[in-house]
Parts: sequence; structure tokens; C-alpha cells
Amino acid sequence: MTEFDKDLQSIQEARLVIAAAKKAQQQLAEMSQKQIDQIVDNIAKRAYEQAAYLAELAHKETGFGKTEDKIIKNKFASKTVLDSIKDMKTVGILKDDKVNQVMEVAVPMGVVAGLIPSTNPTSTTIYKAIIAIKAGNSIVFSPHPGAKGAILETVKIIKSAAIEAGAPEGTIGTLSILTMQGTSTLMKHPDIAVILATGGEAMVKAAYSSGNPAIGVGPGNGPAFIERTADPATAVAMIIDSKTFDNGVICASEQSVVVETVNADAVISEFKRQGGYFLTADESEKLAKFILRANGTMNPQIVGKTAVKIAEMAGFYVPESTTVLLSRQTDASKSNPYAREKLCPILAFYVEESWLAACERCIEILHIEGAGHTLCIHSRDEAVIKEFILRKPVSRLLVNAPGALGGIGGATNIAPALTLGCGAVGGSSTSDNITPMNLLNIRKAAYGVLSLADIRQLFNDDSAAPVTPACRSGVNAVDTTNVIQDENVRRLIQLALEKLQQG
Repeated sequence: MTEFDKDLQSIQEARLVIAAAKKAQQQLAEMSQKQIDQIVDNIAKRAYEQAAYLAELAHKETGFGKTEDKIIKNKFASKTVLDSIKDMKTVGILKDDKVNQVMEVAVPMGVVAGLIPSTNPTSTTIYKAIIAIKAGNSIVFSPHPGAKGAILETVKIIKSAAIEAGAPEGTIGTLSILTMQGTSTLMKHPDIAVILATGGEAMVKAAYSSGNPAIGVGPGNGPAFIERTADPATAVAMIIDSKTFDNGVICASEQSVVVETVNADAVISEFKRQGGYFLTADESEKLAKFILRANGTMNPQIVGKTAVKIAEMAGFYVPESTTVLLSRQTDASKSNPYAREKLCPILAFYVEESWLAACERCIEILHIEGAGHTLCIHSRDEAVIKEFILRKPVSRLLVNAPGALGGIGGATNIAPALTLGCGAVGGSSTSDNITPMNLLNIRKAAYGVLSLADIRQLFNDDSAAPVTPACRSGVNAVDTTNVIQDENVRRLIQLALEKLQQG
């Protein structure tokens, strides 16, 4: 009997699963909104029922985080996400503008490739299946090898629920023979319409270089600024809650704390009262050597572990009541492990002379890693908050909210999601919290309202204001184009309205 190489097997499996997904998607594309919603609703219901079971599997297999918090994430990915999209129209005519004679129609993208990380394996699988199918797409998963068992079991459960509700076979598929070659085949396959990439930086970059459209999540490295007007007890409690939720594996969780000189002592005192442990110089040095691997990437041994366990692995001991480890820092550079993403309860601690200096420090940290992702500010000063909103290179600026649950839309009113776009500054194709609307194409049908003669009349009329390019001087110059063209636009609209009234 011929034995085939594992790489070849994984490549062939990818091709077969994609073929089945393509066939299924063609059937999904013919379904009504009601039929699609029934499938999505049943997936969410079944996932919610199995939230505890899947959380236990994920924790046991990966060793990351806390089972009780993974239950919450599974319920969030099913119920909260469903509640936010259940009334969303994603099939057929989305908008019919009778005034402007423009109609918008939803067009499913096709087959979605879903890359699943080991940090949030079951919840991300549930979430990506729900938003993909809600948009009329099928989906094929590529599990992280470190969470293969939990992800495959999740797929089994939600696939059964989907078929039970009327989904065609192949709507939800997955690779089970895991190799880099198989995942590469999935991402590069011509029948893949879009890749939802959640995982390590290398995997996300591979998705963007695959030749297929991709929506990726870059690394999170969000600072939290505690401004002088903030209540230290409340701000610190939110940061600790966020950083200890599932032991910090959500990429929107805070990675650094920045304070002003005037409130530094109060914040430090509050951290200590709430279980924060400030490392000595020797302990900081020991831990610094443990945070990153020799190649400059995060040491997977620290991911999702408790503060107590991390200290022990690094060669020192802290009280059992310790919630987070804090290291005082003055340098923000890529070579400083504390200035990087740390998916565990470790925080860098910076003290700056003023909120302006703190503002610049936050920008500096974000440009090391995590640009486009998330930043938190704790303040009662609306002027300072507004300055941060206007200047920070992030897609989510959370005001008086915990980073982890605020960024994903759990503690805030932004779209509930487990894939967070980082915008152009973060190398992502979107800055959105990803929803079904990001997995749709919009076809526009536009009725003719003006003839060439009408347009000639408009632009040959000497009484019309001249249309000339606006003069610019620097990136912050005011664009006067709209002002110059206002009269022309008004005349064009008037002509169009007259044509419509005529019939």
C-alpha cells in the first residue's frame, strides 16, 4: 500500500475541502434572508449550549488562560455577536434610494478561509463561522496545531448545527492534516474569495502576500494612559480586570501603563493595593530575558499564564495574591521586551512629566508594535481625551474602559468581534471590528438621470463657477475643492431633479 507524504495529503485535503465549500456557497447564494438567518441562529444556539465544554477543551489542550473566561468568550462569540447582527440585512436589496435612483445589492464574496489562533481557538471559530455564513459565504478553517483538537471539535459541533438548520454539506469545512503546505494551498487557492487571518505576525503577513484578498489582525501593543484627573482606583481596576481576563491573551489587552508625575504615586499605591507587583531591577532583568525568544518573537511559554507562574518560570517568586507584574521603564524601543506585546499579565510602567509627554510616549510605543490596534485613556478631561482621539495612530481608542473587553465590543458599544482590523497604519485592509458587512460585496445599480447634452450645458455655461484644482501646501492644508465646486454641484443636482420630475 502506497503511503503519501503528509504535506501532499494536506494539500489534497485543502483542495477537496475548498471544492466542497465552493459548491455549498453556490447554494447558499440562492437562499433567502430567512433561511440564512435560521442557519446562523442554530449555530449560535448550539455553540452557546456547548460553551463550557469547548472552553474546557481549549484550556486543557493549550494551557492558556482560564476556563471560566473562555466560557465567557464562547458565549460572547455566539450570543453577543448574534444579537448584534441578527437584524442585519445581508441578502438581496440592501438599499433602494428612490430620490437618487441608486440601488444597493448584497453579493456574497464566496469561500472564506478562516485562520484560527491557539489563544482564542474555540471562540474565534464560532465567531468567524457566524459572520461568514450571515453574509452568504461558506468557510474553510485552518486550525493552529497547538489547538487542533479543540478547534476540530468546535467545527464538528457548529457544522452539525448548520446542516440541521438547512445548510448544504461543505458550508463549514476544515483542514485536519495540518502542515504549512496545506495552509498555504488554502490561502493561495483561486477559489478562496477572502482570508480572515487571526494569528501570529508571520501568518498574517503570509495571508496578505497570498495573492488573495485578506483581512488581517496585526499585533496588539496598546498602552493605557491614566491621566491626572482619572480616579486611580477605578482605572487600575479596569486595567487589572482586562489584563487578567483569560490571563491577557486577547490582543486588545493593555501592554503598558503611562502616568503623569503628579499622579504616579497614587497609581502605584493603587496597583499594589489591588495585587500588582512592581519588579525590582534584578527581577525585571530576569523576566526581560524570558519574555522574548532569541529571534525577537514572544516566548510562547508566557502566553496566558498567571503572574505567579510567570515569575516562577523566570526564576523568582512573588506573593500568591499577585495579579499583574509591573516593570518601571524609561525606554521604548523594539529591543526592549517590556515595550512589546505580552499576551499575559505583564505591564510596562512609564512616568511622564505631563499629558503631552504621555501622549508622545503612547505614540512611540504604538509605532514599535501595535500601530492601528487599540489604546486606552482614563481621564475626566474632555480636552485631553479629544486630543488623544484626534492624534493616536489606532483604530480603537477606549475611554474609561478595559482594553480586552472594550476592544472586542464587550464593554463598549463598538461592533462585537474577535477579528479587529488595524487600518492602513497597521498594515490591515480595514480598521473595522469585522462584521458580516466586511464579507459582502455591494453591487450598485444606478439609473441614468442626465444626458450628455445636460452635462455639456452645465459646464459650458459661463455663469458657472470655474472648476480648478485646489492649492495645497502641506498635509494639513484645507482642501477648498468642495467650496469651488459647490455651485456646479447644486446646478447638477437641480438638473437631475428636473429630469426625474419629468419622468
